[in-house]
Amino acid sequence: MTNKWMRLIHRYLGFFLIGIMIVYSLSGIVLIFRNTDFLKKETNVEKTLKPNLKGQELGRALHLKRFQVDKTEGDIVFFKNGEYNKATGFAKYTNKELPFVLTRMTHLHKATSAEPLFWLNVFFGVSLFFFAISSFWMFMPKTKIFKKGMYFTIGGVVLTIIMLFV
Repeated sequence: MTNKWMRLIHRYLGFFLIGIMIVYSLSGIVLIFRNTDFLKKETNVEKTLKPNLKGQELGRALHLKRFQVDKTEGDIVFFKNGEYNKATGFAKYTNKELPFVLTRMTHLHKATSAEPLFWLNVFFGVSLFFFAISSFWMFMPKTKIFKKGMYFTIGGVVLTIIMLFV
């Protein structure tokens, strides 16, 4: 009876979650390359800020992560991909961002408990855990395919442990 229910839930939950699985798989691949310019498009940004901002204050005003001043020449502050005029408050820089759809997908992938859709991440994580466990009920334990599957399971677990500690 458990075998039947596990297979039934596994099947229909899989069909139900196919869309979010595609989103998570694609955004996961994109996130691997987040420290590169892969798929990012360049935009020029010009802003007028308060004059005489210094260091991290300037970085916060521009909403730039890992902001660092490279050099200052007179009133001009140079930073990665841009500059800021301390006297006028005018800043111009180049920003590299993923296209809108990929930005939304990666934002969903990285959602935290402070965001409205965090419950979706929790539900999806629990569902993936269920998929992993319920897969052992797909075949009868005495069959050849189940026994062969156990060797693959052991290999996968060993590979995971190696990857975690290397």
